[in-house]
Amino acid sequence: MGALPKRKISRIRRGHRRAHYLSLNMPKMVYCPQCHHLHLSHHVCKNCGSYKNHEVVIIKDKKKKN
Repeated sequence: MGALPKRKISRIRRGHRRAHYLSLNMPKMVYCPQCHHLHLSHHVCKNCGSYKNHEVVIIKDKKKKN
């Protein structure tokens, strides 16, 4: 027979042990240097299609909003 706990682990202690992988983190958002809209860091801007000041994706319905 395997080892058994000597005492009951309370709900709070159990919750603290399980909580480290359940916490949600907000994604890091930065402003695009071209169009000044928020986008995910290290990703292509969905508004203007630029990444690191280079146009990477050509967007068909491109509307300049400042």
